[in-house]
Amino acid sequence: MRQVGIIANPASGKDIRRLVAYGTIFDNQEKVNIVRRLILSLAASGIKKIVYMPEYYGIVPGAADSICSRDRPDIEIVQADICLSGTQIDSFYAAEVMARSGVACIVTLGGDGTNRMVAKGCRDVPLLPISTGTNNVFPTMIESTIAGLAAGVVAQGLVTGAPAINPSKKLIIYKNGEPVDIALVDAVVLNDSFIGSRAVWNAERISKIVVTRGEPHNIGIASIAGNLAPVTPYDDLGLVIEIGPGNLEVRAPIAPGLNEKVPVRNYHYINVDEVIEVAAPCVIALDGEREVEVRPGDDVQIKLTFEGPKVIKAEEVLRAAVAKGYSYRNI
Repeated sequence: MRQVGIIANPASGKDIRRLVAYGTIFDNQEKVNIVRRLILSLAASGIKKIVYMPEYYGIVPGAADSICSRDRPDIEIVQADICLSGTQIDSFYAAEVMARSGVACIVTLGGDGTNRMVAKGCRDVPLLPISTGTNNVFPTMIESTIAGLAAGVVAQGLVTGAPAINPSKKLIIYKNGEPVDIALVDAVVLNDSFIGSRAVWNAERISKIVVTRGEPHNIGIASIAGNLAPVTPYDDLGLVIEIGPGNLEVRAPIAPGLNEKVPVRNYHYINVDEVIEVAAPCVIALDGEREVEVRPGDDVQIKLTFEGPKVIKAEEVLRAAVAKGYSYRNI
């Protein structure tokens, strides 16, 4: 039986950037509404079983309760002894178990941070990321009705490979020779000595930025790259930006409603598999959140790869499915 996994993060869209910038809170009841439409489309596409991540709000069960049982697939909590922490680690464990149990694709509701954790556990299972976070560079704004149809097509194996399902880039953080973490969008080197508040919402403490992607329509730290030297998700390139007094100043939307002028000392493109050295001490933020403390004496590098998760492009999936006659029949 082809299964689809759902990982809906109840904490996405609620971090400190809602206080220091001008973003609105993404309400969990709206996530319930999104998942309800997702489930109905998965059922319409022929999916018989859905597994979901347990979480404290009950987004998926809440969505399923209002759907008649004969009109929806079997919906089960992911089969594992996941001790809920209410933190991002729950998304990692859920993705890991889903991948191990054989789901054909995973639909995520969250931002860059949620998808980063899912990517650490999903192995080769393709992701269809729906934006419900603060920084939404990796996920896309897509109606969940359409997302469900596309996920159902992929889960049944009707459409495979590019341009419908594409590899993505990621940054691997190495500390003293060992890989310790990843980023899907950006790794930001901060002039800090401890993590403190996780979210990054201003450029004052930034010394260096390494991005896998950055386009003018992005929001968050990646928007600095997007307004300086854009890199698309499909380019075999990344970008390194050194922040500080120089001959350039970039205006970029680094948080909702917060457009800042950022001084740039230098910048250059990097190739896939290229390694960037990081000077200690510092803190490295990954996809918008402080994660890695670098102490004096630590040897740290950031490597650009094309080893990120496979990503489902819904419009290409459905275009290919229609070309195969998926959505109509003779009567």
